[in-house]
Amino acid sequence: MFPPHFEAEEQALTSEKEGMKLALSALAKQRVHAIDALKYGAVLLTIILFGVITYHNCSTLESLVISRSVNVGKTKLGRLRQSSNYKNRTETPETLSKLSFNKSHHSASQCDIDPNSRFDCAFNELVDRKKCQARGCCWNPVVNTATPLCFLPSNYPTYNMDHLSPTSTGYTATLSRTEKTLFLNDIMTLQLNVMYETPGRLHFTLKDPGSKRYEVPINVPKVTKKASTQLYAVTYSSRPFGIIVQRKSNGHVLLNTTVGPLFYADQFLQISTSLASQYISGLGEHMTNLILNVNWTRLTHWNRDQGPHPNANLYGSHPFYLVMEENGSAHGVFLLNSNAKDVLLQPSPALTWRTIGGILDFYVFLGPDPKTVIRQYMDIIGYPIMPPYWSLGFHLCRWGYWSTNITRQVVQNMTRVNMPQDVQWNDLDYMDQKKDFTYNLQYFGDYAQMVKEFHQKGLKYVMIVDPAISSTQTAGKYKPYDDGVKRGVFIKNETGEPLIGKVWPGPTAFPDFTNPETHAWWYENIKEFHDEVSFDGMWIDMNEPSNFVDGSISGCPNNNLENPPYVPGVTGGNLRSRSVCLSGKQYLSSHYNLHNLYGLTEAIASHDALIKVIGKRPFVISRSTFPSHGHYAGHWTGDISSSWNDMYYTIPAIMLFNMFGIPLVGADVCGFHWGTTEELCVRWMQLGSFYPFMRNHNDWKQPSQEPYVFSESAQSAMRKALFTRYMLLPFLYTLFHKAHSAGEMVVQPLSFEFPQDPNTPSIDRQFMWGEALLITPVLEPKTVEVSGYFPPTTWYNLHDGSAIHSKGQYIVLQAPLDTINVHVRGGCILPIQVPNTTTAASRRNPFGLIVALSDQGIARGELFWDDGDSLLSYENGDYTEIIFLAKNNVLFSEIIHLNSQIDGLKLGSVLVFGVLSPPQKVSVNGFWISDFSYRMDTKVLTLPNLSVLVGEQFTITWF
Repeated sequence: MFPPHFEAEEQALTSEKEGMKLALSALAKQRVHAIDALKYGAVLLTIILFGVITYHNCSTLESLVISRSVNVGKTKLGRLRQSSNYKNRTETPETLSKLSFNKSHHSASQCDIDPNSRFDCAFNELVDRKKCQARGCCWNPVVNTATPLCFLPSNYPTYNMDHLSPTSTGYTATLSRTEKTLFLNDIMTLQLNVMYETPGRLHFTLKDPGSKRYEVPINVPKVTKKASTQLYAVTYSSRPFGIIVQRKSNGHVLLNTTVGPLFYADQFLQISTSLASQYISGLGEHMTNLILNVNWTRLTHWNRDQGPHPNANLYGSHPFYLVMEENGSAHGVFLLNSNAKDVLLQPSPALTWRTIGGILDFYVFLGPDPKTVIRQYMDIIGYPIMPPYWSLGFHLCRWGYWSTNITRQVVQNMTRVNMPQDVQWNDLDYMDQKKDFTYNLQYFGDYAQMVKEFHQKGLKYVMIVDPAISSTQTAGKYKPYDDGVKRGVFIKNETGEPLIGKVWPGPTAFPDFTNPETHAWWYENIKEFHDEVSFDGMWIDMNEPSNFVDGSISGCPNNNLENPPYVPGVTGGNLRSRSVCLSGKQYLSSHYNLHNLYGLTEAIASHDALIKVIGKRPFVISRSTFPSHGHYAGHWTGDISSSWNDMYYTIPAIMLFNMFGIPLVGADVCGFHWGTTEELCVRWMQLGSFYPFMRNHNDWKQPSQEPYVFSESAQSAMRKALFTRYMLLPFLYTLFHKAHSAGEMVVQPLSFEFPQDPNTPSIDRQFMWGEALLITPVLEPKTVEVSGYFPPTTWYNLHDGSAIHSKGQYIVLQAPLDTINVHVRGGCILPIQVPNTTTAASRRNPFGLIVALSDQGIARGELFWDDGDSLLSYENGDYTEIIFLAKNNVLFSEIIHLNSQIDGLKLGSVLVFGVLSPPQKVSVNGFWISDFSYRMDTKVLTLPNLSVLVGEQFTITWF
């Protein structure tokens, strides 16, 4: 039996079916091939059994269109229900209580849906049976309270697709619906455009052909020609509409939107898909494990100022996910949409996107391995910025260095205990009444002199800048506001006046960084301040934007932007909580559309201004982020607490932001809120030494946590960790070059390097630097050993070269308080440098090489080197790149590119791990040397006291 509203349509298709039989029989072989591939899922099998297959242009799966009138209740519908978080919303929006759609009667089969495959019809509300059925939905309570009680029936009205037409880049089609949904202002006709952009990238959009809707204003590559080959096959279901993406190599279904109905109303868009496995990562920013929980989890994307805690929307929004498939392949999906949204995960497994504006603009990345997926994603959002070398050193900050004398004393104390430090920061303390582009004359009267002194010591200086501008100063006394009002740079309220909220200095206006005039105004303020105080980088905070009142000090208007029919599951219950009015007017659109871009647009303005002001690589660290942020700035993970649990969660956070294309990322070492303990701070300094961006930062009135305040033994452990980091900086800098130039990751999960190993996908208490270093930190108190997983290969202890020949197993490692376990992967060569207490001093020291031989006696590595802070040094060819190779007891270098920055720098030592027998002779560039040693227990060959120019090719032989 077909659903009643399909019966007439089915009769009309009967004669058409008969007329197609001859054509279809001629394509029997191709059809059999397609059916075999489609058998992967019950949904697709049902489509074949009940549908009519129509071919357009060719018979490959990419153009297969499935036109069906079918009881879709027999398919596996996935749907997501209100989790416990939904109970935060107890009031029903008025707009949803007056809806015209009402189909309360369904056949048993239309509601007979597996509980794990139900799609939610409560929409963040508490509903009863009556209200549920009034929406045309099914009501069926089950024992599992996480399972939706009110859910969409299998025959819920959705879109049908008309004839699929070829274009220069792929296909286009018109979608239409005849029945409205429970949401107001349904868009009854949609335009589908599918673009086969590259062999590994598919792009499709769903737009309103009748009117222009808001689209995210970031630059993405434009493709004008269809890729000649693809790793994917695309199938289109026409009645109802759906798109199915499969991996050509094995037929695995990666995306299947036929599992649930499509919604496309003015302020509510929803689309669902099956997932290829439960191993899904991404969809930040949230306090989560690396692998997300698909057991009825909701992830809300709405940038908000709040300390990280589980089940909360945090500072950034990254609507991108990566799925590890069962065979070790991976794929990714990116929704380019900046509006508030929920992403719902369910056990079937399936995923539902819900957003309250914009368009549906999807990219699917085929990999096929996870690292390639990330590179394909970065091809769209932009490769990361190359950071200045000094920014990879140790940064020290706290809210509470309330004078220049105190700030100076901090630096002096660090020097006194011989602790590495490269950058000193100040929080709000330096400002006059917390106003941007001012400083307190009483306590920071010699502010400029202090920064000059830091520069003379080889240190850099960074200070905080908030976006909100004080609006209550006497006219003519505060130029940033006066000039900003004249130039119209602030977000405006409904009357066209600056929208006034409240942040640290009191009543404030919020710059609109989508306005080109604001960029000019921001640059001028930065330049004028830099002319007085020669800071080196900017810390942009509170840029979600954060507001201490909800909306504005005068409230917000009562309209559909402030009160949308669907409110995602945001902390605070409404979208203007701790932020500005959604109807705030910006240059490009309303704040309703642009909110999640606020931090990104400020980062772009700050990045561009620093380039003009300093003339070197800009250093910007921002709290709020959005896709493409890494192309301009870095990020820290916000106001975390001094707890062992928070320390652990920084590891998946760092890996996830590397996935999001923001490798310059770190967390507040030792925690921000609460007081740390000596043991926690030691372990955190060890872990933080392997954050790409390392800063110890502390809250106002909390106990001090600078390294020098702890015991001598704690200081020694922290110093050891910092010197290890500084020793490894040439390797870390080379990893950043690879990220900047080739879209690679600096920090990555083990599963990205060992995707075929079924033990790796869920590991997030360990991580890797590139492909070479495995870091296994201690994450629990009173612990002197730690269990770490070692994928099947040879691993060498970084400190002594002792080997682990793993078959793929967990190994208990000794971890006394002064030690973090770091292992080098066999087959890799690490460039290192004799460390000093600043990067400026370290860069003048001799290099070294750690050669970790594979079981076959082979190893490879590379070094990227430039002056450390010039703009576009790689793009302009102003750099040195050297490849190091070891094979058959020979180590040699090959210079790929050479410039003068490497002149005079020497290779001072080589450590070769995994030399199976004691060498009798060693030669360097054809000359025998006697100064070498070999340890029988660890199989390590040590060549000290070398003096080989790095900028010239060399050969070292042992036998």
